[in-house]
Amino acid sequence: MVTDPWSTLADKEYDLVVVGCGIFGACAAWEAASRGLTTVLLERGDFGEAASANSYKFVHGGIRYLARLNLTQLRASSRERSTLLRIAPHLVVPRSVMMPTYGIGAQGKTALRAGFAAYDLLTTGRNRGITDPSRRIPPAHFLTRSETLAEFPALPAAGLTGAAVFADAQVYSTPRLTLGFVHSASASGVAALNYAEVAGFLGDRSRVRGVVVTDRRSGGRHAIRSRMVLNAAGAWAAGLLQRGLGIDLGAHAPLFSRDVAFVTPRRVSERMGLACPTSGRDANAVVDRGGRHLFFVPWRDYTLVGVWHGVHRATADEVRVPLEELAALVEDANRAYAGLNLRPDDVSLVNAGLVLFGSAGNARETHDFGKRSLLIDHRNAHGLDGLVTLVGFRATVARSTAVAALEPIAARLGRGGARRPTESIAIHGGDVADFEALVGEIGERLPARARAASRPLAHNHGSRYRDVLACAEDDSSLAALLPGTRVLGAEVAHAARHEWARTLADVVLRRTDLGTAADPGAPALLACATILERELGWSRSRRDAEIAAVTQFFRHRGADRTFGLTTPATHE
Repeated sequence: MVTDPWSTLADKEYDLVVVGCGIFGACAAWEAASRGLTTVLLERGDFGEAASANSYKFVHGGIRYLARLNLTQLRASSRERSTLLRIAPHLVVPRSVMMPTYGIGAQGKTALRAGFAAYDLLTTGRNRGITDPSRRIPPAHFLTRSETLAEFPALPAAGLTGAAVFADAQVYSTPRLTLGFVHSASASGVAALNYAEVAGFLGDRSRVRGVVVTDRRSGGRHAIRSRMVLNAAGAWAAGLLQRGLGIDLGAHAPLFSRDVAFVTPRRVSERMGLACPTSGRDANAVVDRGGRHLFFVPWRDYTLVGVWHGVHRATADEVRVPLEELAALVEDANRAYAGLNLRPDDVSLVNAGLVLFGSAGNARETHDFGKRSLLIDHRNAHGLDGLVTLVGFRATVARSTAVAALEPIAARLGRGGARRPTESIAIHGGDVADFEALVGEIGERLPARARAASRPLAHNHGSRYRDVLACAEDDSSLAALLPGTRVLGAEVAHAARHEWARTLADVVLRRTDLGTAADPGAPALLACATILERELGWSRSRRDAEIAAVTQFFRHRGADRTFGLTTPATHE
């Protein structure tokens, strides 16, 4: 069990406090550690619980930027996709996607051949350092009309000439990818705390000298002194500046899109995704093929469908997809590809998170997306030293964006230049040379009745799976699967002892596979909560309240999310 760190934190001045632990904050903490900076990482809710956990789980290699002729971002995305394939091989894998071609115009084979040929030429280094051929991103190739219909028979046949097939990368678990960076940072000396909300700043009008933090579990307040603060709070970043320092970003305030995707057990294909055009257009595209694409992509035993975008005008804490809107999204998906023939009841989970859209001064009510992350050095912008704000643009480039944010911070601290290369160091669990061999190795260590957990355990914990199995050495019951799942009881105990899990939702939605795609069912929730009751010293009433909160979440299929808030009765 993680001990209370507050007394230790109060005893020293740190180089850096990172506020916010989505994927950008986690990468920033890992990058800070690589430079030898003493660092504290703070998250008001659970690590990666908001946009980072609710993304479409794709690592885009930049093909979307070709239509906008944005070659800088194209190359940057391709490089970072390669980086994640190298440093997180247990969590990030290649995924093929098919794009049907029609006629001889912009949606035809000739146009796509030219586009993909240009893309392949611009990303010739996309497989650098990836030694396993099965993990490399291949060049695009094309299918005939009959081959296309054999794979997706419900595609409209009129005018169909075939399809282009390109590869991108997919994340097995986005919460665990964020957690992998947190683990790596923690192992390098970063003090990482969740349910720790920054309530204000230390210092004066000329300089920030740390933060004031509320422990959301105990209600206590604590001061953490630091030479620099990185505000990486995402959709909460501007509000924190306003409340804590009276800084109003005005026309430069970030505007966010509520990105929505959903999970369904209905399968379109076992081996490749499908991209179908929709009626929505990208206002930034120089070449427009007729609308943005809706993706239907296999993921685990499910299909991910998305993404829908729209300007978010509500508070950052409340991200909702009303059931009537979900029904409209399902109908839109059926229009794009009738093969699934979905009903709203076929949706097992809704993913919705806030993604940087632009700024209040320039974003339109169309798909006019921000083109880069927002990075503000407040010494230059507001005459306030010691504070930098980072609002990340796309999770694919979170690591490289963290590098860019840490360069001026490290230089100001007199630590510029020296760093370990985070682009080539495997993150926690990522020392995996042969993934299938790892699955087999884990299977040999598990009892026969629990071997269904081998592959999920390999994905979620990679080379660190032994840490999980060690939790069952003194309690053989933890080596059993939770009812109706492929999750070991040891994974739950490990989450409580070594992974900062404090609520049932932390474990069900972000540490294990229990609820990342669908409701695992009442028996599994009870079994999981009973283990946590023992591990975390809960009362029976606390356990029951935790179960009730997660049950309510699944009753709405995750379509009504309140971020940064603990479940009931956490202050016992």
